[in-house]
This record gives sequence, C-alpha cells and structure tokens, in this order.
Amino acid sequence: MKKFLRISAIFLVSLFAFQMVKAQRIQKVNGKDIVNPYYSRTDTKILKIPNSTWKKVLNANLYSVSRLNDTEMAFTGKYNDFDGLGTYYCAACGNALFKSDAKFASTCGWPSFFETIRPKSVIYKKDVSYNMVRTEVRCGRCDAHLGHLFDDGPTASKKRFCMNSISLEFEPLAKNIK
Repeated sequence: MKKFLRISAIFLVSLFAFQMVKAQRIQKVNGKDIVNPYYSRTDTKILKIPNSTWKKVLNANLYSVSRLNDTEMAFTGKYNDFDGLGTYYCAACGNALFKSDAKFASTCGWPSFFETIRPKSVIYKKDVSYNMVRTEVRCGRCDAHLGHLFDDGPTASKKRFCMNSISLEFEPLAKNIK
C-alpha cells in the first residue's frame, strides 16, 4: 500500500509540474526557446518585473511594443481582421483582457474592443507622445503597453480599445463535440 501511495504521489506531482510548464509561454528569444516564468492565465497578482528581466523572456517584437511602447503598423497585426470566438490575453503575462464578443470592426487598422473582460484587467495612463494627448491602455497585471483608448466606440460608453495584435494572445472557445 505504501508503494502505491508513493507512486501515486510521484505521478500527481509530475502531472502538476507538467501542467505548470505547459501553462508558461515558450518563445524564441535570440534564437533560443525561452520559458516565460511570469506567464499565467489564472494568476492575477500584479507583477513588478524590471524591463531588463522582460527582455530575457520576450521576443524582440513583443518586447519593443509591450515594454518600450512601440506600435505595430496599421493593418499588419494578426487580429486586425480576425473574428474567432474566444478570449484575448496579454501576450507578455497571460492576463485575461477581452472576450471576442466585445470585438468590433473599427477599420482603424488595429483590433478594437468596446469593453474589457473585467474592470482591473487593464490600467490607464496619460500619453502625451507625438504631440497628442491620449489615454494609454496597459495590462493591469504586468503593465505591458497594449494600445490606446478612444471615445468613438459603437456602444453607449463610446469606448474603443485600440490594441496592438502583438500584445495579444487569442485562445479559441472549445469546439462543441457532437
């Protein structure tokens, strides 16, 4: 009986460890597969990680947009004309950001949403770059730059979350098995 319990415990610990590694995002960074230990789709604890650490676990393009506030070119992002059903997460840390039913075709060149998945999934900062005054949208968990908020959305709130595709990761809804 003790041997059975020991084997069962080893199996459960191994399974848990496998699931934890599987949940972490693996990216190519400088030609190497790197595990992002800060990536989680369930942990909502706020991360205070310096950019020097993020640079080691994010690929160059994602690092440039999410940590240095760059913007991808209009109409080039993978989610601009995308209409899959599911959830959008922060590509840097896995924080849940938007549901697909809040996405709409804005024709601005970037994926746009009219509401976040929960109030604290994003934070807002004043952005005065490029001689404009805008509201920057950042991840509420890891402070990654996601895009900007405008007041020309299709709903009564008039919100348009204009996001960089590279800052997002999409998980489709599970298909119904018939």
